[in-house]
Amino acid sequence: MTTSFSEILRNATWADHESAESESYLAELMDGRLSEHEYGEMVAQHYFAYVALDGVSRQLAGHPVAGRFVFPELYRERALERDLATIYGPGWQHRIAPSKATRTLVARIQQVADWPGGYIAHHYTRYLGDLSGGQFIRLELQKIYGYGKGGGVDFYIFDELGSLPRFKSEYRTRLDGLELDERERQRVIREVRLAYQLNTEVLTELHHTRQAA
Repeated sequence: MTTSFSEILRNATWADHESAESESYLAELMDGRLSEHEYGEMVAQHYFAYVALDGVSRQLAGHPVAGRFVFPELYRERALERDLATIYGPGWQHRIAPSKATRTLVARIQQVADWPGGYIAHHYTRYLGDLSGGQFIRLELQKIYGYGKGGGVDFYIFDELGSLPRFKSEYRTRLDGLELDERERQRVIREVRLAYQLNTEVLTELHHTRQAA
């Protein structure tokens, strides 16, 4: 029986996924040890990353390959703006800035925008995580900070998608439908691993900044 590409991709990058989930900043966040504004630092970094990722999505909407992974209902910019306004209040735009690690992540997202496999790698890394483990994070944050729908954790709410399991299944079907030779498959896998690394470095930098404060 032939193993599907989505399964190969998941298995090949699972250790990177687990490493990202075990990062100290996230552990402290889930333990309720961070202030609302310290949580806001992560939301702010997400904002800059998704401005880049969603911007590339809009550019590639008509692409015959990458366009199959463009879903406007996934765009996170507006949700993140509501979250930042809830956390920081009016004028939140003047209170946030991309960290060094976030700037590196954004640069890479933009750098691979002309390579469908690279775009898909970063899209897969972020959005499949948001739709999976991100849903557990949302429930915990709602308990810790008392957020409801409308700001605070809107980033994790995907009501427009309907059934999340159904959407993720369709997403994996599209991954399996990619016509990639073995060399290109391995290139995409390497990019997913890099995407996990870059996203983890954003959290690591947040942790170190907090420790140094």
